[in-house]
Amino acid sequence: MEYLIALGLPRDRVFTGYDVVDNEYFRQKAEEIKSHASEVRRKYGLPENYFLGSGRFVPKKNLPTLIRAYAEYRQRSEIAGNAPWDLVLLGDGPLRKTLNTQLSNLNLHAHVHLPGFVQYRDLPAYYALADVFVHASTAEQWGLVVNEAMATGLPVIVSNRCGCVPDLVAEGKNGLTFDPTSVKSLANLMLDVCRLSKRRLEDMVGESRRIIQGFTPSHFAKGARRAIDAAKAVSIRRSSLLSSLLTYR
Repeated sequence: MEYLIALGLPRDRVFTGYDVVDNEYFRQKAEEIKSHASEVRRKYGLPENYFLGSGRFVPKKNLPTLIRAYAEYRQRSEIAGNAPWDLVLLGDGPLRKTLNTQLSNLNLHAHVHLPGFVQYRDLPAYYALADVFVHASTAEQWGLVVNEAMATGLPVIVSNRCGCVPDLVAEGKNGLTFDPTSVKSLANLMLDVCRLSKRRLEDMVGESRRIIQGFTPSHFAKGARRAIDAAKAVSIRRSSLLSSLLTYR
């Protein structure tokens, strides 16, 4: 909304509600999966604790930075005597070979899992059993994967370059934000969130679910209806002969 207004559109002609997913689908599936978590964990080969990321393996998703941050987080956790979580990255794309080489150089293949492209029906399993969702993009108009994670009930760590941040991430309440160019900043947040108490993480889960309730297909429909009504209320101005000639091709 603020972007469109900055371009000159009147505030009363801009309607929100577009960036939504089927929250109920992810919520229900997550509850089903958690009721037999051990079985699902074995089926998908998932670790006991893990950060989750999801997206195409393309430059703007900033996955090499995420992996470097994870490597630093893991090293610092081990030095402190804590058991570090693993990292699961869903998706595929042209950078897969590059990422595999990076994992080899950092000796992380045993701890960073790349299941590849995951079908929609299987996505809830990865979300439901994760501990925290991480989205590290350097540029993102919104970031619907953050909606999916929050609908499942996950705390989130999200790049401050993602369009969804002002609406979906309440700093310190359901998530944390960071500069996607800073490996150290992201590594610090990964360390911080792992040190949170179970009670604090549960509070963040509840806040994610509360916030995402305002971003549903129903809200999209209402916003679309308001936009249609506003458009219909404006009288149609017929083109003059001169303007018609100027625009004729």
